[in-house]
Amino acid sequence: MNIRPLLCGALSAVLIITTTPASAGMIGTDQILAQEAQATQRAQVQAFIARDDVRKQMELLGVNPALATERVASLTNAELQQLSQNINSMPAGGSAVGLVLVVLLILILLELLGAINIFPTI
Repeated sequence: MNIRPLLCGALSAVLIITTTPASAGMIGTDQILAQEAQATQRAQVQAFIARDDVRKQMELLGVNPALATERVASLTNAELQQLSQNINSMPAGGSAVGLVLVVLLILILLELLGAINIFPTI
């Protein structure tokens, strides 16, 4: 008995049943540009997190820099876009305006308590 024709027929039937038809679609320019923009935004955020001053501030606040890097990798597109747009205005250690206001408030309180005499008209 010749098994070769039977084996070829069975393999042909299995291949016909299990294969799916190939389909091709056009990739639009907007899709490619969106992917490139997302990659650029992710790289910008990763570079910001990799800065020494940012890393030190994260460690002072008790945030593991490796965990922060993993979380940046898992951000959604909308979160990544919002973060990358605001990253240049977010200082690593806090707002300089806030620091100036705190120092000014402390000076005014010390002046009112009589500990210093910086503002002679108060």
